[in-house]
Amino acid sequence: MIHCDAHRHLGVLPEYPFYGGPPIRADVTARATIRELLKDLDAENTERALVIPNYGVPQPDLAFSFNELVVEAAQTDERVRAGLWVSARPEDAERTAQALKLAGEPGVKALKLSFLLGGSVDDTTPGLEAIFRAARRHNLVVHVHTSPGGASDIDEIGKLVERYADDVKLHLVHLGGGMSGHMKLIGGRFFDWIDQGKQVYTDLSWAIGFAPRWLAREISRRGLGHDRVLFASDQPWGDFEGEYARLRAGFGDGELAALALHGTFEKLYD
Repeated sequence: MIHCDAHRHLGVLPEYPFYGGPPIRADVTARATIRELLKDLDAENTERALVIPNYGVPQPDLAFSFNELVVEAAQTDERVRAGLWVSARPEDAERTAQALKLAGEPGVKALKLSFLLGGSVDDTTPGLEAIFRAARRHNLVVHVHTSPGGASDIDEIGKLVERYADDVKLHLVHLGGGMSGHMKLIGGRFFDWIDQGKQVYTDLSWAIGFAPRWLAREISRRGLGHDRVLFASDQPWGDFEGEYARLRAGFGDGELAALALHGTFEKLYD
């Protein structure tokens, strides 16, 4: 089956002493060049991919420095769409303003927002307004990281849905993030937002084993949400083979899988 990847990264990060340990580099399949990225797409038979700057080391300049690389990748190969790294933190305002100058470039389809490197929804309102204003102007998706607890918890990220998803498309990465996020989203919140007309999407990267099957059952039972879920590898933090197998195991090989692997990406990022 043809597949598209709604979330992968480009750029190599340095070693860093995470959690008080020795310096490590865990993203061992990270790619530094466009040529390496395209080689991976060839090997996977990936038809299209949304490519985002790699991040995770608490050095914001690094993620911003990869923006021009992902734009170049999108303009080098028609399979690639670019997501720009942006930040709502006041200390990143100038860097984000420079990033947003690229928002109208050919191939740019998304703005990537994450609070993993600091800030929160409630204390970054001016920065968020600038980001979502640019998304409206250029018809871009805002691609938002979720993970359990803290500023990236779905309780916090859900505030963005309530504020902005009436007129901006939000892609909530990682199905809400972990056990708690899955239960909050699949248990009702995701479907409530869709029913309210919110333009909200998610992907199954990092999903715990039970979640894809439960999500598929709830989509069938409720009769909505089938066109709001995407396949994503999150390379190099995820792995293509594992993410693909998990989605196929949960979604089967019918219409729901076809939408997640191809159709919804085409609607959102083409």
